[in-house]
Amino acid sequence: MNLKVLIKDMEINEIIGSTDVDVTGIAYDSRKVKAGDVFVATKGEKHNGHDFISDAVKKGALAVVHEKAVSSQYLSMPSLSKGGIEGVVVLINVSDSRKSLAYLSNNFYEKPSDKLTVIGVTGTNGKTTATYLIKSILVAWGKDVGLIGTINYLVKDRLYEAPHTTPEALEFQAVLNEMVSAGCSHVVTEVSSHALAQKRVDYTGFSVAVFTNLTRDHLDFHITMEEYFWAKERLFKELLLKDGTSVINFDDPYGRRLLSELKTSQQGVANLRDSKAENMITYGIEAGADIVAENIKNSFGGLLFDINFNGRTYNIQSPLIGTHNVYNILSAAGAAVSLNVPWDMIISGIKNMGSVKGRFQKVDLGQNFLCIVDYAHTEDALERLICAARELISQPPKSRIMHHTPRIITVLGCGGDRDRGKRPRMAAIATKLSDYVLITSDNPRSEEPMEIIKEIEKGALRMNYTIEPDREKAIQKAVETAEDGDILLIAGKGHEDYQEIKGLRHKFSDRETAEKAIKKKVNSDPPMTE
Repeated sequence: MNLKVLIKDMEINEIIGSTDVDVTGIAYDSRKVKAGDVFVATKGEKHNGHDFISDAVKKGALAVVHEKAVSSQYLSMPSLSKGGIEGVVVLINVSDSRKSLAYLSNNFYEKPSDKLTVIGVTGTNGKTTATYLIKSILVAWGKDVGLIGTINYLVKDRLYEAPHTTPEALEFQAVLNEMVSAGCSHVVTEVSSHALAQKRVDYTGFSVAVFTNLTRDHLDFHITMEEYFWAKERLFKELLLKDGTSVINFDDPYGRRLLSELKTSQQGVANLRDSKAENMITYGIEAGADIVAENIKNSFGGLLFDINFNGRTYNIQSPLIGTHNVYNILSAAGAAVSLNVPWDMIISGIKNMGSVKGRFQKVDLGQNFLCIVDYAHTEDALERLICAARELISQPPKSRIMHHTPRIITVLGCGGDRDRGKRPRMAAIATKLSDYVLITSDNPRSEEPMEIIKEIEKGALRMNYTIEPDREKAIQKAVETAEDGDILLIAGKGHEDYQEIKGLRHKFSDRETAEKAIKKKVNSDPPMTE
């Protein structure tokens, strides 16, 4: 693609050099630059691309997009892209490199979102399950669907590992382009606050934007809840297509705030009880939402409830468990309604969607207690998880005779180099709502595990906990402790198959560790007698 075409209409402060050259690719990592690439110098959390411009030029970058002033020496550096001829590097100064990266990526891949119906889901909790539910509904409707999320990326049935919840702009547009080539008509994507703040999904046209909830998380990055909210808000105010639909959790305080601000900007009306604003759908369990869940029945077998919408009632059946999943189902139904999916297809898609890896995932090897692995790594998610377990434990199967009062046992840890403020808060929730807690390590990253654990322990409200820094041993102890009818919750890592310690990732899976411990227990325990 010609550089002049690639940068057409981009916000540029100054250009030094001729743009009438052909571009073969784009890179923002100097290590990945190939001859003929445009190198975009962006500032990351650990490194600044401006420090590696010379490396990029030496590798053959024919143009550099930069914010900071750079030396004109690059104009005369030999460039591999032109066989060592001097004076070929084009310097393009911009005010925002990240925004420029998104612009260039979208242009280079020929604006793939223009050929797709893109549904974006954002919020602190529930994004992954909501995206899988929406995908299941669209597949039931007969559509070819792509998915981008925390666990993996799916191009129809092809699966790719997900390095980020939402990839960088270059990879994001590349994946969308691949989905177009594969024949996808719809894409469902998680949209993280980091991605919104760093403009990774800018210039993507979203047809539907879903807001699940907002609770404390990522304050190591956003610093304040206001900044966290503003990042989420960008999806609805800046990236949603003019005729796109906002689907918002009416029961969440930040959801109501978002709704109010959208209505105010759209109509000058802030009354949430007014008739539904154009292109907005609300959902919830409380009265006042457009899509409301009623008559909720939660059991070990899943969820049964009714959805009331526009005066009609629809019976919903799902293998998912817990009130938090009622909200996830409602959000998916709202997205589907905005796309005019027939209700029989919505009901079928919800019913057919099984468990999501690492999201209230059962580990069942025939043991006499329930073991759940879940990604809950925020105080709100942990509370939802334990409350869901408490609902279940209060209604054991009628066929079972309990030999003791069933308990909730929770394995808890917090990640290193992340929001430290939530650590004691999570301990407070765990010790308050669980019967027994094992405090352990999560992904300590560059921090010392025991220092993290000490900060967690400060929030404990009761002395119903044990500290075991070794996560594998903590899970083993929890399994050994579990008795007939108990519910064991292993929280924090969910689908992750590694543990990050001192910059290195070691193979580790909560599910596999639990399976190993349960097998040992099942084989060593004497059979129960009634």
